[in-house]
Amino acid sequence: MTRDWHFGPTRLKDGRVRFRLWAPEAAAPGLAVRLELLGMGPLAMTALEDGWYEVITPACPEARYWFRLGDGTTLPDPASRAQAGDVHSPSVVVDPQRYTWRHPGWRGRPWHEAVVYELHVGILGGFSAAAAQLPRLARLGITAVELMPVAEFPGARNWGYDGVLPFAPECSYGPPDALRALIDTAHGLGMMVLLDVVYNHFGPEGNVWPRLASCFFRADRPTPWGPAIDFRQPEVRRFFTENVLYWLEAFHLDGLRFDAVHAMEDAGWLHEVAKAVHEGPGRERHIHLIAENDNNDATLLRDGFTAQWNDDFHHALHVLLTGETHGYYGDYAGASGGMHPPIAHLARALAEGFAYQGEASAYRGVLRGTLSTGLPPTSFVSFLQNHDQIGNRAHGERLLQLADPRALRCAVALHCLAPQIPLLFMGEESGSKAPFRYFTDHPPALAEAVRAGRQREFAGMAGFADDAAADGAHATLPDPNAPDTFAAACPVFDDNDWATWYTRLLALRHTQLVPRLAGARTGTATVLSDLALQVSWPLGDGSTLSLWLNLGGEALAVTPVNEPGTLLFASQEPAYPALCDGRLDGYTLLACLRDAATVDTTHPLTGVRA
Repeated sequence: MTRDWHFGPTRLKDGRVRFRLWAPEAAAPGLAVRLELLGMGPLAMTALEDGWYEVITPACPEARYWFRLGDGTTLPDPASRAQAGDVHSPSVVVDPQRYTWRHPGWRGRPWHEAVVYELHVGILGGFSAAAAQLPRLARLGITAVELMPVAEFPGARNWGYDGVLPFAPECSYGPPDALRALIDTAHGLGMMVLLDVVYNHFGPEGNVWPRLASCFFRADRPTPWGPAIDFRQPEVRRFFTENVLYWLEAFHLDGLRFDAVHAMEDAGWLHEVAKAVHEGPGRERHIHLIAENDNNDATLLRDGFTAQWNDDFHHALHVLLTGETHGYYGDYAGASGGMHPPIAHLARALAEGFAYQGEASAYRGVLRGTLSTGLPPTSFVSFLQNHDQIGNRAHGERLLQLADPRALRCAVALHCLAPQIPLLFMGEESGSKAPFRYFTDHPPALAEAVRAGRQREFAGMAGFADDAAADGAHATLPDPNAPDTFAAACPVFDDNDWATWYTRLLALRHTQLVPRLAGARTGTATVLSDLALQVSWPLGDGSTLSLWLNLGGEALAVTPVNEPGTLLFASQEPAYPALCDGRLDGYTLLACLRDAATVDTTHPLTGVRA
């Protein structure tokens, strides 16, 4: 689909290219805004209404260009489709129609089929190297790859949340067509590709909007990353709406994950853009919009968004597995500050979506959340680990370094077999211990400011703080700007017991649960002990999925279960007959289906029919 874009270069039917720039503060008295194409003389741009400038000229694909403002300043296109080098380099004219798609008939997958794998393209070596991992992920049982942000950021190493040119794929990862090839390869393997996008702030280096249009930002609304973006402005809304549609249409992406929407005062834009997506590319194929929203606000889920990351699931389970109760974990720690014990928070998150649905958050000092009952379980993305929960630790430890492996195996089984949409973080599937720390590639002054800021942030945080030196002083945090910090984050993808565990669980999910998930409804949960629970959900085919979880090492006396249903999975033997006798063994996850006439009752680990 070819659109008449307002932002960025558009190739016209006669072969020429129209360049546009919204820059209400760019001109100086008597001086024009000019387009400069490498190898050609400067071209004066025609001033239009509302701060727009335009010029139409012949331009070959791969032509370099930039804009020269009235005071002589040169800047890249804020809607650049590609950069010749980094954020300060010339922009590049690209032809999105040049790539020949190998799977043009791909129409995506329904959301209930999703098993999501979050990865960082740079850690894997760029777009082509990441594409080489896709066959392995398909064999594992992954059906959706979620790329951490790839919009152009300063330097060659970054998590991606410091992006400043949101239409341009990061040049150090490869050209735009290499990203298209990655997506095309995934589609050929039956996998969706989702992209993490950042609309709540720009990075600290290379943002051109303050020079072009100060009204792009709100002076009265700060965010942790600088002034808030002003979504009250029509052109700001148009810029980001076009960005959403550009990623979905020009790259055939299957969906977007919206970063930290709780940090946006979006003036209704999120609802508008969901409508634009569903009336646009969403009319022809499955498109999924996923929100990260720390406010636990379910409003978007009832108005166009497919799903939302569920921190409550993670936080409650993390407290149970690790015993950590610092920071926001205190809200889930019972006597340590939360209103209920962590197992109760986990039980509610599993059954109803959010654990906090309007209750007081001691950590935040406000009422948190809205009602989530009535939403299908697939509206919630659950995770044991993700880039934030690993990378925002001082040392980037992964969960296997913090939890008892026996309890963790049960938690993994819960994660894979509950009806919520599971998300795995790169390396988790093979038990990687590679530390995923925060990393950057900033100029020296900015790098020092980030380094000092991180040191201040963690110095007083119990649990996240550094190991104390012998003299009581804190050791130095890993330097975010050091190349070694980046290099150490690359996991080794071993074919080991963890990989086998995940593969078996995901195979069971796809064969026995996914066909029943469409139409699944809110569940019910019972707390059995401080480390154990039982939860059940009515599924779309009329059957009921029930899980029993015991994260402790001691067996637990429970009410005998006379008809638990057909056994789907037992993390160890002889847990299933023990449950019928009134005992839930330690370190156990049991999954059963009731009234499911067509289920294959072969035990996935032993091969014995129940």
